[in-house]
Amino acid sequence: MIRWGGPGVLAGTMLLTGCLFGRGDPKPPPPPMTVEYGMRRTDSLMLEAEAYFRSGDWVGTMELLNKTLILLDFDDPRRAYGYFMLGEAKLAKGLELEAVREFRRVADEGVVDSLAPSALLRAGDAYAALWRRPELDPSFGESAMATYLEVTQRFPGTSAVARAQMRIQALQENFAEKELRAARFYLKFKANESAILTLRALIATYPRTKSVPPALISLVEAYRKLDYAEDLRETCQYIERFFPAVMPDVIEDCPAPIVP
Repeated sequence: MIRWGGPGVLAGTMLLTGCLFGRGDPKPPPPPMTVEYGMRRTDSLMLEAEAYFRSGDWVGTMELLNKTLILLDFDDPRRAYGYFMLGEAKLAKGLELEAVREFRRVADEGVVDSLAPSALLRAGDAYAALWRRPELDPSFGESAMATYLEVTQRFPGTSAVARAQMRIQALQENFAEKELRAARFYLKFKANESAILTLRALIATYPRTKSVPPALISLVEAYRKLDYAEDLRETCQYIERFFPAVMPDVIEDCPAPIVP
């Protein structure tokens, strides 16, 4: 029977220990080397992610950035750029709500970065992309509008504001078209009062949109059906004042103004 013990084993163990540690304990690598290696690692990953991004490989971009952003310190200036690229990649892949989250990180987290105005603008674009047709639920369109207005309030004087204002005008066109379609639906089913309320709200809320002239025409038709002479006369005067060249036929058929 073999017995693991005794003076011979102890002596062998001491001899082996002396061989391993007789030359002194191994020195750990200095901390600066570890930090430097980490920086080289993140630099490499970031450059690789940029290459994927420029080539349009959105899946590769997202995978690399998800690895890289975990390694970056919170105050690392590359974080904003990384999240911005991640937002663009997700938006390109049709992940609009996830893209909003990434763009919001750039706009809202920590010290305001130079990319913040553009990131907030792109968050609005992501919401707008989800409202694809005016007749659908406008909730995402409303979120886009609120985000674009936030750009104008938070970042005045930036180029992002001018772009946000253009987007606001485009959204207003869609909102006005939605109201015009609703009003025509009411007219089709002879709900003239509801149509009138909708048309008047459209004209008052979105006066500079292309839906206003056809809305005025529909409003005139509704007033005629209900024999609202005074409202018809006032609407005709409004058309003659602001749209004389656009609707000459409507003006010609309008009742003559009352002379006091």
